[in-house]
Amino acid sequence: MRTGIATVCLSGTLKEKMQACAIAGFDGIEIFEQDLVTSPVTPEDVRKMAADLGLTLDLYQPFRDFDSVSEDLLSANLRRAEAKFRLMARLGMDTILVCSNVATASIDSDDLRAEQLGRLAALAGDHGVKVAYEALAWGKYVSDYEHAHRLVEAVDHPNLGTCLDSFHILSRNWDTAPIEAFSPEKIFFVQVADAPKLSMDVLSWSRHYRVFPGEGQFELAKFMGHIVRAGYSGPVSLEIFNDVFRQSDVERTAVDGMRSLIWLEEQSAKWLDANAPVLAGAGGQGAAGAPGTQAPARRRYPMELATLPQVAEPAGYNFAEVRAADTKGLETVLGQLGFEFNGRHRTKDVQLWTMGHARVIVNEAAPGSGDSAADASPAIAAAIGALGFDVHSPVIASARAQQLKAPAVPRKSQANEEVFQGFAAPDSTEVFLCQGSPDGTAAWTSEFGDGLEKPAAGAAAKIDHVNLAQPWQHFDEAVLFYTSALALAPQPFAEVPSPTGLVRSQVMVTDDRSVRLVLNLAPLTQQDGSGAGQRTTYQEHIAFAVRDLVATARDCRARGLEFLQIPANYYEDLDARFGLAPEFLATLQELNLLYDRDADGEFLHFYTATVGSVFFEMVERRGAYDGYGAPNAPVRHAVQYDLLHRLNPVPTK
Repeated sequence: MRTGIATVCLSGTLKEKMQACAIAGFDGIEIFEQDLVTSPVTPEDVRKMAADLGLTLDLYQPFRDFDSVSEDLLSANLRRAEAKFRLMARLGMDTILVCSNVATASIDSDDLRAEQLGRLAALAGDHGVKVAYEALAWGKYVSDYEHAHRLVEAVDHPNLGTCLDSFHILSRNWDTAPIEAFSPEKIFFVQVADAPKLSMDVLSWSRHYRVFPGEGQFELAKFMGHIVRAGYSGPVSLEIFNDVFRQSDVERTAVDGMRSLIWLEEQSAKWLDANAPVLAGAGGQGAAGAPGTQAPARRRYPMELATLPQVAEPAGYNFAEVRAADTKGLETVLGQLGFEFNGRHRTKDVQLWTMGHARVIVNEAAPGSGDSAADASPAIAAAIGALGFDVHSPVIASARAQQLKAPAVPRKSQANEEVFQGFAAPDSTEVFLCQGSPDGTAAWTSEFGDGLEKPAAGAAAKIDHVNLAQPWQHFDEAVLFYTSALALAPQPFAEVPSPTGLVRSQVMVTDDRSVRLVLNLAPLTQQDGSGAGQRTTYQEHIAFAVRDLVATARDCRARGLEFLQIPANYYEDLDARFGLAPEFLATLQELNLLYDRDADGEFLHFYTATVGSVFFEMVERRGAYDGYGAPNAPVRHAVQYDLLHRLNPVPTK
């Protein structure tokens, strides 16, 4: 599949955008007119630069408001078009995007539109240019891609075809199956964009909320499947209007876009396999895979879709790693929670703490050591640095991630030490792939202390979920990353109120819920009023599941654990909502436990105080409860906010 991207997707100058596209591995680019108009680089130099970078210049766009106009306005439009055709010759480009009229159209006549598009096609032919006509979802008279295609067929000129844009089609819920009947010679260009499902006017939706494939909710694999079946073999190009992308690092955004096309190519191949028409007479008498028969023959298409190494979803968490310049606070809290210190690594400045099958590595590596997890720094408080996942084949899973543009993370290993495959997530959290064992043990633990895992007596725990805070400009990127690289499935996102604004929460899970990863987009950080810069009031945490939370909480209290103090008002509201038994309610309040219940079961949990930017949660799931105590999240946010500002008061002028 030939890949492309419109320069409008990216921040920076035209030169910076082109360089970023080449670094990301795109085959070609669309030049958005404004990027060229505002650039000091001549069209001839743009052409040379593209050749030097190995990029094709696939589309010049957009040419607006051409059709359905009076004869006087048409003459002006043709003059404008001819000027663009001459410009394209200097660029070495042969295809231009012409959008259906949205503003100046005054005559609703398909006959007139066909006649005017025909005159444009004839002029384009004189200059060796192809015109790709696109139906904008908000077009005044032409908003349906099938309508645009009928006009193209009516003109019947070799220099006029159609551009199919997934946003303009899927945002209007148009059926994509008719695409298969289009002549491939008349599909001049294909643009793809994803988007969250929103209830708003389609123009604003398009201009501000498009995202890369895999980061929204459109059925893009199905759309691409119909494109492939139609016989199209040209570029598949990203056209994303997104305010965040155009404020983010240009190279990083380009890589994210390339990852999205790699993912889309694989998903489209899977859709074609799952929905492939069987050739008549192929495969013998039986169904595919039936004894004594051959699998049905599949059609081959001009566009070849590559696939990635296939991996199963993770079987669970192997470990979580927290880094800190000073680990005393972490050591204290882990001990109070009931974790046992299993010793120091024989060659690295890291510790192992375990409780049941829950493993926490405390990384106290010196800056510049290059050990697992990002280097600690005296200026950095405790933070989650790495996550280990049990996978069937770490080498294959790592190869898949690297093909998806995930940067590899080196980890120093000496003789007889476990060699972890690792790569970095968008928020710089390091992901390590571990070879899990059926009994839940891990061979690498022998590198610590005397080599034995020694869970606390009677304790049975595992990592239930991990909550990671995401930078605002990389939230969508993180969703696609964990979907494509680790086969986690995004759940419907939620928004939770906090004292600093709404926190967007996106849960990523495996089918069996053995891995639950929560990505939180915290509100923008606040100025502290002293001119000293910004700080955030949002933290990350690791949650551990136990069988009996009440008993666990009592043991933790006996060991001196500092619980997050829950206000009495919460328990009054809890009683009003659930009508709990007085003794049980009193126990919850005594131990600072939070509670939730739904039709499937119950959820009990408590939080520790924060160390640096990390705190811990202990949970008990009863029945088939599958949530995270969402009604309790505002309480936690408010208490943490109040505690932070009491400990670190904001100076006043």
